[in-house]
Amino acid sequence: MTQQPVATSTKLDAAVLKVAGVVVLGAIMSILDVTVVSVALPTFQSEFDATYARVAWTMTGYTLALATVIPLSGWAADRFGTKRLYMVALALFTIGSGLCATADSIGELIAWRVIQGLGGGMLMPLGMTIITRAAGPHRIGRLMAVLGIPMLLGPITGPILGGWLIDVASWHWIFLINLPIGLVALVYAQLALPRDNAAPSESFDFLGMLMLSPGLALFLYGISTLPETGTVADTKVWLPMLVGGALVVAFVLYSFRPRHPLLDLRLFRNRSLTIAAVTMFVFIIAFMGAGLLFPSYFLQVRGETTLAAGLLIAPQGIGAMLTMPIAGMLADRVPVGRTVPFALVLIAAGFFTFTQLGTDTSYWLLCGSLFVMGLGMGGTMMPIMTSALKTLTAVEVARGSTLVNILQQIGGSVGAAIMSVILTSELNGSRPIPGATDPATGAPLTEAQLAIAAQQQPELIQQFPVPPSLIERGLDFAADSFSTTFWVAFGLVLLTFVPAAFLPRRREPSHLLDGEPGEDKRQVPVPIH
Repeated sequence: MTQQPVATSTKLDAAVLKVAGVVVLGAIMSILDVTVVSVALPTFQSEFDATYARVAWTMTGYTLALATVIPLSGWAADRFGTKRLYMVALALFTIGSGLCATADSIGELIAWRVIQGLGGGMLMPLGMTIITRAAGPHRIGRLMAVLGIPMLLGPITGPILGGWLIDVASWHWIFLINLPIGLVALVYAQLALPRDNAAPSESFDFLGMLMLSPGLALFLYGISTLPETGTVADTKVWLPMLVGGALVVAFVLYSFRPRHPLLDLRLFRNRSLTIAAVTMFVFIIAFMGAGLLFPSYFLQVRGETTLAAGLLIAPQGIGAMLTMPIAGMLADRVPVGRTVPFALVLIAAGFFTFTQLGTDTSYWLLCGSLFVMGLGMGGTMMPIMTSALKTLTAVEVARGSTLVNILQQIGGSVGAAIMSVILTSELNGSRPIPGATDPATGAPLTEAQLAIAAQQQPELIQQFPVPPSLIERGLDFAADSFSTTFWVAFGLVLLTFVPAAFLPRRREPSHLLDGEPGEDKRQVPVPIH
């Protein structure tokens, strides 16, 4: 094995693109799966005769698994080597996908989704570590734009692909499609990824793991149970949140003691990392939480098929596709503090339309707003991540990407829970229909619930003979409920401007090539075959 220094050219050569291709393929598989499942939830409800709160655990269980395993990925990458661990993560995700397709009950599907999440949780932080090391500091912005490809393809192709597979085949195929992709990714990774030397000398923080991983899982479990219970006072909500929160606080206090903590919070001493992480966290809560509601509006209020809902969401990804490569190049040359606020203005402008939702809001207006939001998203996510990672030293990259990814997962989970609770609470305020009960729960059936159900299953009107005016009133109420929820998300988007104002407005030297902060004097050798 020979050593080759990282080039200082900003162009992406074939060797770097070959490595990036492996990472992109794994990330596409992981992110695609999240967006595909989001449009399949109504199908799971009817297939397994379960409530929305119950089938939502197919996504929540996946997220909990991510939160549990992400803190381990930094240490494991150092201990076993990124190539070996990345291939294990790919295999685990692929096996979990195959198992999901065999599920006979909603409980089984949730369990197999957890297995999937254990693999998926390692793919993104490991992928970020691999391409950051391969690119060097001079090209990290461009490489982050390449990594952004799956973040674009997920919102574009995920709902479309999921809707098409469900409409023409069955829900099983949204998981089976991962099998050939996973096998190709494994072979590609074996051939393309360079060997890397493991560093087994670093001790593993078992005590930190016993606090952080269960703490995060319990805390997110409590938050994710809120939509089902509708109140924080329920024991299933406050008890795991309290215990989980106490464990996380205990970990934070403890983590500054060991030399090699499970999650290196000392990295927050880096001002650029801290500001970028806070900006991204607030943004993820608003954007990812509300993002799950876009397909729900088209499916439940407008009565669209899963395929049509996926096509209607596609403009958002198309907008991001246009701006993300430009933002990646600018991130290497222009301080993100000068570009990200403008991108946030586009997101806020597009978001405002969804605070005015009705039952007949123009699709041209909605798709146009999603496109504008996509333009803003393309100029936000990758530049913020670039700002977070480019001032870290080479030895800090693995742990820095782990820190960034776990904040993303927590923010996404918190955002999804907040938006689900608000929407559920609003919908529950609809008038009950005298003498009508929900077949799944036995609870009184409201006008909004019946109107939403009738959009997907018109035969329910025969089961509950009601005047058309009641259905119209129920849909109006449902649209207003979505509108109210989007107002909260819009407020959180505006809140993102506060930390974004502190993002670097001057060019900062990258320390990625150094072991210690300072000038870029040394080169990191990149092993090649």
